[in-house]
Amino acid sequence: MMKTPLLLAGALLAALALPSAAKTVRFSGYDWEVRNQGSSGPGPNVWDENNVWLDAQGRLHLKIARRGGQWTSAELYLPQRLGFGRYQFKLVGRPDRFDPNVVLGLFNYPTPDVGPDGSNEIDIEFSRWGSVSNPMGNYTVYPARPGPAPTSYSFDFALNGDYSTHRFDWDATAVEYQSLHGFQDGDRYPIAHWRFAPTDAAQRVPQQPLPVHLNLWLFQGRPPVDGKEVEVVIQEFKFVPAAR
Repeated sequence: MMKTPLLLAGALLAALALPSAAKTVRFSGYDWEVRNQGSSGPGPNVWDENNVWLDAQGRLHLKIARRGGQWTSAELYLPQRLGFGRYQFKLVGRPDRFDPNVVLGLFNYPTPDVGPDGSNEIDIEFSRWGSVSNPMGNYTVYPARPGPAPTSYSFDFALNGDYSTHRFDWDATAVEYQSLHGFQDGDRYPIAHWRFAPTDAAQRVPQQPLPVHLNLWLFQGRPPVDGKEVEVVIQEFKFVPAAR
């Protein structure tokens, strides 16, 4: 039966009302969902899916870009939750030279059923948090239950090239971080190391599987001091489950 113009118009409006599917990218063997929404935290920032893409080599690009007269940021995450094990990120770029308002996050973050913001988070972040006097490198563990303050270790560093490797090993008792020069799966050419192993680990170390997030954004939504766009490349993400 032929549809009337009224029915066709109604069908079109219904289709337009449906939420569009999130952009996904296939990177390092996982399907990641890309954040795309208006101004929201952290920051607040404007999140634009066009700031996330793969190049011909399969490497992941994240960008802070000025689009339509406003600064826009990038984030993507894994829909599935990964548990205890090694989380490793191979990075192309110079986070040691970031503008003081730029933040690069490589981290685990809770879904609402696991815990609220300010809990169950394991972070590697590169930022000076708006002040050139702050160290660039930041490792942080948020508690398994709201209440205790997060615990952080900060450090400054200077890379000897464009390639670096960053990782954390997570189990029920501890989170151990490493940053290293170059691309590697070993322990050579260290930049920084920190092991967080509190006596009350059940309260201070996340205990449940968490999704991985990657983001590049602006502290408090402030534009880069130098007014320049920022781009980083993640060569590889690798997860190795903990031995049982």
